[in-house]
Amino acid sequence: MPPGFHRLIAAQFASALADNALLIVAIAILVEQGLPGWWAPLLKFSFTISYVLLAPFVGPLADAVPKARLMAWMNGVKVVGVMALLVGLHPVAAFAVVGLGAAAYAPAKYGLVTELVPPRRLVAANGWIEVSVVGAALLGTVLGGLLVSDLLRGSAWAVSSQAQFAAWTGSAGTRCTLSLLALFAVYGVAAWLNLGIPDSGARYPRSGMHPMAMVADFRRANRALWRDASGGLSLAVTTLFWGVGATLQFAVLRWAADVLSLPLDRAAYLQAGVAVGVVAGAGWAGRCIPLSQATRVLPVGVVLGLLMVAVAACSSLGVALPLLVLAGAVGGVLVVPMNALLQHRGCQLLSAGRSVAVQGFNENLSILAMLAGYAALLALDVGIVPLMAAFGLSIAGAMALLMWREHRLGRSQGLSDAEAAG
Repeated sequence: MPPGFHRLIAAQFASALADNALLIVAIAILVEQGLPGWWAPLLKFSFTISYVLLAPFVGPLADAVPKARLMAWMNGVKVVGVMALLVGLHPVAAFAVVGLGAAAYAPAKYGLVTELVPPRRLVAANGWIEVSVVGAALLGTVLGGLLVSDLLRGSAWAVSSQAQFAAWTGSAGTRCTLSLLALFAVYGVAAWLNLGIPDSGARYPRSGMHPMAMVADFRRANRALWRDASGGLSLAVTTLFWGVGATLQFAVLRWAADVLSLPLDRAAYLQAGVAVGVVAGAGWAGRCIPLSQATRVLPVGVVLGLLMVAVAACSSLGVALPLLVLAGAVGGVLVVPMNALLQHRGCQLLSAGRSVAVQGFNENLSILAMLAGYAALLALDVGIVPLMAAFGLSIAGAMALLMWREHRLGRSQGLSDAEAAG
């Protein structure tokens, strides 16, 4: 890998580690405030909405400045969100600030990968990225569970931190004050790592900064990527995957509490099983699947959906945990080649920053829609078991439809090529 790539991986890992741990801490603060369970998915909703609303602008921003420097700045924005939680801002509002930083961080991160790494190494590079993302999710949920455990929140340091910040802000404070200070430090480390990444040297023509012109340019870019055969297929798969995956992140926590009677800190550890599987699957895909064979992983998307149905039907931790690990592995095998194919086609059709912004817009719009539906169903007291089963069947059905479409388009292309040759 080129110079600076592994430092980029380390910076990405630190930032994502803090993001995932912060989600668990924010859920604990909601519980501490006595809010009902349907508020939890709204944390992710508020985090994600910036990806959608700012998509026309973050791509040109990522192309206009050195991407590593922008990533460091955006970690600073995330620190502001942590400070907002410390001084008593509502967790959903504070998480929106963190999401603002993450929305601009993503196109800079993935755009920098396409600038640093040649196409023949792009699947392997995405394997590294996804392993770091999921490894951060694994350790982040474990760290979050530790940070909200009674052992830490009841310690003398935690009580002292809460008292000091309560006196400073004039509010009641939170038992998670020490936890938030720890995450403040992790974001600082991520910013320091970002500043040490060398400039790729890639430069793009300056574009107009008028908001309406940027929106119109984004619409053209979005349309171009969807209409491309390979780009549209990979975008459809990743959009579906991340929407359902983000929803199931909360569903697994609720399922663990309702079906297995696990507290939040232990339920967070259960998510680590999924992350272990994704790390294994992503690592294998990065080593073994070339970019030219990316579409061959589509059948595993059907398997992923059926595995979620099987998990929903379980009532034993001993059976559910291996299924969750396997589901994670299948998800890793699916998303790494599709992500690499999408980045490759996006960079060919558009610029690095713009293509990732389009990807982020669609994937996070899917997350918003599915989280809103999930929160609404929870508010209507729909059981978590049928809800998880429905999500799993949705994945399987949608992936089967995409496979049929790819087969039909591939056959039509083959006929056209044969006719042209004849």
